[in-house]
Amino acid sequence: MEMTRRCALIPARGGSKRLPGKNIIDFLGKPIIAYTIEAALRVGLFERVVVSTDDDEIARVAAQFGAEVDERPANLATDTAKLTQVMKAFLDSEAKAGRQYDELFVLLATASLRRAEDIIEVQKMLEPGVCDFAMAVTHYERSPHKALVRGEGGRLAPMWPDLILKRVQKLPEFFADNGSTYGLNVEAFGREKTFYGSSLRGYLMPPERSVDIDDMSNLELAKLYARQIGIE
Repeated sequence: MEMTRRCALIPARGGSKRLPGKNIIDFLGKPIIAYTIEAALRVGLFERVVVSTDDDEIARVAAQFGAEVDERPANLATDTAKLTQVMKAFLDSEAKAGRQYDELFVLLATASLRRAEDIIEVQKMLEPGVCDFAMAVTHYERSPHKALVRGEGGRLAPMWPDLILKRVQKLPEFFADNGSTYGLNVEAFGREKTFYGSSLRGYLMPPERSVDIDDMSNLELAKLYARQIGIE
């Protein structure tokens, strides 16, 4: 039986505005990105664990913690560049170098509380032709059916008037992409060019491991959760 070929890609652009240096800022004694690199290496699923970056210091830290480094082109290191474009460029570059993969995992560097076990659970969901896309999700804190919209004169009105008074227990369960872990079949991604493919499944992670550290308040929240779950 042929082995499934997998690669982990960790996007880590320099130049964050909301939290400068966020990918390598200190988080309980280690750079934030180190936790994602270590989790990816620990699972033992990947032929390569690669950090895609345009930043020399991020590249240095990534190599220090055991990742390989892919130099991101300048045109894909802007605020407007889409992650799917970065993924496609990386896969194209790998193919030219003779490296082909069945599955690509995208692990966001700022999800420091994600565990190796979470990556494994996302991978278990993938099954060619049945589930070609999987991601880590968390529950919406509030039901979207309770949303209010601002209209004329600043007046608020229910977005869905027929649902606003229904008990939450009677409404569908809603989930949100938690910004940590994505797994996909490379061939299916080539066709659909999105994370949100037609056979998408979600692995539910608890809120205390679902913090995306992209500003100072999230950094402090992540530190609080880390201590609660035993990361020092």
